[in-house]
Amino acid sequence: MSETRTDAAPDRTLQGILLILVSVVLFSVSDAMAKLMRLDGVPAVEVAWLRYIVFVALAYALARRARVLRLRPKRPWLQLLRGVTLVGSAVLFVAGLGFLPIAEATAIGYVAPGFVTALSIVLLGEKVGIRRWSAVFVGFLGVLIVIRPGSGALSLAALFPVASALCWAATIVITRKMGAGDRTETTVLWSAATGLLLLTLLVPVDFVLPGWRQLGLGLAHGLCSSVGQYLVILAYRQGPASLLAPFSYVQLLFSTTLGWLIFANVPDSATLLGAAVIIGSGLYTVHRERVRARERAAARDA
Repeated sequence: MSETRTDAAPDRTLQGILLILVSVVLFSVSDAMAKLMRLDGVPAVEVAWLRYIVFVALAYALARRARVLRLRPKRPWLQLLRGVTLVGSAVLFVAGLGFLPIAEATAIGYVAPGFVTALSIVLLGEKVGIRRWSAVFVGFLGVLIVIRPGSGALSLAALFPVASALCWAATIVITRKMGAGDRTETTVLWSAATGLLLLTLLVPVDFVLPGWRQLGLGLAHGLCSSVGQYLVILAYRQGPASLLAPFSYVQLLFSTTLGWLIFANVPDSATLLGAAVIIGSGLYTVHRERVRARERAAARDA
């Protein structure tokens, strides 16, 4: 039995890595479809609304399969707040795609771990040492390299993925604050439903009747994004987050490739340098999280 478990652990971790890699491919394709819609003149809120229609359908199916449709969350207000920050992240990133190449938007979005560190102090009361603060500083330095302040429209457009990263970081911190009290399917359903309700209220403000092309792109965008999110959930059930998280940075490679193939966008040297700095900062933050987790586990066992 012990031999079976020892052999199974690497297999599960490998499955988790493969799931993460498939998910980032889907996310890259999803972003490309969103950018195509933005270039067709579809507002960011409407793009996200079409995405969330598919998201809710998938979330409902998962919740029904897990038989949690009637379960009430233990902290509903946190669930609602998580849904708001999650949809905010989606809308802001799509808005940025209307002005930025996919590679630049993706690279800037990787600053999220720095925001997680900062928000964890305020919302979770965590203590952050000089090493993690240094990683945060380096990450934001990478963002400055990418956006090159003073370059006009690029600097302003870069605020969209920065704000998106802040909302995503808030989503992660809120999820931590909720703890493990609710089933994953319950959290996904509440986030999807909250986002769709909010977008449905906002979409009439600037609604553009989509053609068949835009409608197809919107639904495919939602399908790729939603399936990608589901694969991420499955992946983190197979292996530790500290080991799997670095593989999400492979998305930059796929985003750059799609940006070149579809939109003829080739990142310049400053963008590549800034992306490398941001990714390095994120990887170090993941490493420190892993070290702190080991320290907490050792303290509990002592």
